[in-house]
Amino acid sequence: MPVKMVLEKGKVPVNIYTDEIESSALDQLTQISQLPFVHHHVAAMPDVHTGIGATVGSVIPTKSAIIPSAVGVDIGCGMNALRLSLTATQLPDNLKPIRLAIENSIPVGFNQHSRASVANSTLKQLDKGIDNILAKHPTISKMMKRIHDTWTCQLGTLGGGNHFIELCLDENQAVWVMLHSGSRGIGNNIGTYFIDLARKDMERLQVQLPHRDLAYFPEGTQYFDDYVEAVHWAQDYAMENRREMMRLILESLRKVFPYFEITKEAINCHHNYVSIEEHFGEKVYLTRKGAISAREGQLGIIPGSMGAKSYIVRGKGNADSFCSCSHGAGRRMSRTAAKKHFSREDLERQTAGVECRKDSGVLDEIPSAYKDIDVVMENQSDLVEVVHTLKQVVCVKG
Repeated sequence: MPVKMVLEKGKVPVNIYTDEIESSALDQLTQISQLPFVHHHVAAMPDVHTGIGATVGSVIPTKSAIIPSAVGVDIGCGMNALRLSLTATQLPDNLKPIRLAIENSIPVGFNQHSRASVANSTLKQLDKGIDNILAKHPTISKMMKRIHDTWTCQLGTLGGGNHFIELCLDENQAVWVMLHSGSRGIGNNIGTYFIDLARKDMERLQVQLPHRDLAYFPEGTQYFDDYVEAVHWAQDYAMENRREMMRLILESLRKVFPYFEITKEAINCHHNYVSIEEHFGEKVYLTRKGAISAREGQLGIIPGSMGAKSYIVRGKGNADSFCSCSHGAGRRMSRTAAKKHFSREDLERQTAGVECRKDSGVLDEIPSAYKDIDVVMENQSDLVEVVHTLKQVVCVKG
């Protein structure tokens, strides 16, 4: 479907790929569009909804400036998926042992590994990068106890919130492993620190903003290069975190299924990040907050909720969306509202047939708290084509 709504209250228009959007998200998008350095227009994906700092599902091209809160604090959050040679007929009737095996391999929530599990070469590379950042910004070190031990032991861990690990079946009954996570505590600290630093910079320079959350670093100023260095390190960390989780998951599955092959990696992709790209004749800093890259032919992952379908997609390279698409179904209800509105019985009913936690601790992730993924997909038919349709049979939540 083409753009469904255009906001024209700012310095640039906002192209919106849905008509299901709350007024607070429209306000946030309008505020973003009023910034003088936004290039050409802003795009809002079909899963768009109100976020902290900036709108989730927004794609923001900026020239000579970056907005740290638009990237957010879960820097580099994203998805990874692999198709295995296993099929549905090879899965046991009782899937709980598989879920428990994954949970035993991957710490969830605030838990972490007792020691680093990744290769020393990877640790050394990441260690060098974070040391450079902390040397210039030692305050980040004080935001986390035993920061080196923590970030190394959190590599290969899930975290909480909407992060998950799933076993899914596609339309051919092939088994897929799919996971969603980001840069964990260290990414949160980096994001929080630089968001606060940008706000202080704006106050010092007496810059008038549409909203304080849209504080930015102009190119050439004191902290711009430091933020670029830090955000790219956190994105690399998030990518490595997903790789390590996938390795550990496959290791745990081999204890249950000794013989299987990895037949295809769909993609390991960010959906909260900034990159340097060229759009509408200009080189820009493109921030995707809750959106993935969908260049022509590029594979991507669009998950639904823990009771709905997910999709492996191929990008169509739509210029008006800055070659982007949605990162999921998108919330239609806040976590607090979902906990008040739904019961455990609702959760059990909506996740019937899925081996997962069904307790009050994951009630805020109930499928009805999310938009209808089928409608979201219909609204971005101009942006991507579906390659595989997945349905989860096992789901591990943080």
